[in-house]
Amino acid sequence: MTDHLFQYLSPSASLSDRVADALEAEIRGGRLAAGAKLPTEVALAEQFGVSRTVVREAVSRLKSLGLVDSRQGSGVFVRAAGFAPLNFGERHAGSQAAVVQMVEVRRALEAEVAGLAAERRDSNDIRRIRQAIAALAAAVAGGGDGVAEDLAFHRSIADAARNPFLLDTLNFLSQYLRGATRVTRANEARRMDFAAQVADEHLDIVDAIEAGDPTRARAAAAAHMNNAIRRIELADPAFWQQEGEALAQPLTRRDEV
Repeated sequence: MTDHLFQYLSPSASLSDRVADALEAEIRGGRLAAGAKLPTEVALAEQFGVSRTVVREAVSRLKSLGLVDSRQGSGVFVRAAGFAPLNFGERHAGSQAAVVQMVEVRRALEAEVAGLAAERRDSNDIRRIRQAIAALAAAVAGGGDGVAEDLAFHRSIADAARNPFLLDTLNFLSQYLRGATRVTRANEARRMDFAAQVADEHLDIVDAIEAGDPTRARAAAAAHMNNAIRRIELADPAFWQQEGEALAQPLTRRDEV
């Protein structure tokens, strides 16, 4: 079964993304039917030759896409209906413009999310947000790309906003947000000044949320996205030719199964 599943995996994706993509292909292709129980973490880890942490991250992504649900004491089961992938035209696939446009979508959402988080956060939310930003810093210091940690950081802010409709919208767009984040972080990692800017912008957002200042939080989140766009536009042309185009593919195309 492993060989069959791995035919869907992109070698450029992270391990957790590759496992999630393979399981998603099985679900969307009907080979894991609605109501079916996923193998245990241990079984999936063995099957894919990865750690249980990787499996846990992959299953978390499937949950965010609405494809599976956890049942206390029973396991993880395929949902009756998940989110359908968006169908963008192939003319946009892998383009620099597609990345900029997705960051523009994020700007509209993330600014409001940050503002609401500043209004509604409590001490537990602040602790989780601070933990998420520390995990991101640790991942980068350890040589990782920080994509999963970056998304987890923004998700911790969205959780503090306590708006299920905004959260569901972000979940729906998660596969495309992930693709855009892969591109922006890969570009930023090539320049120390870009990486430092991102870290400072994240702290600005967190400080405004912790201060309970929704106006400043919205402005900080919008500025972060505006600067992400500027950094993509300033990217070395060689980056786009060597990495950016391949990393952007998940924005606009899902593998056929």
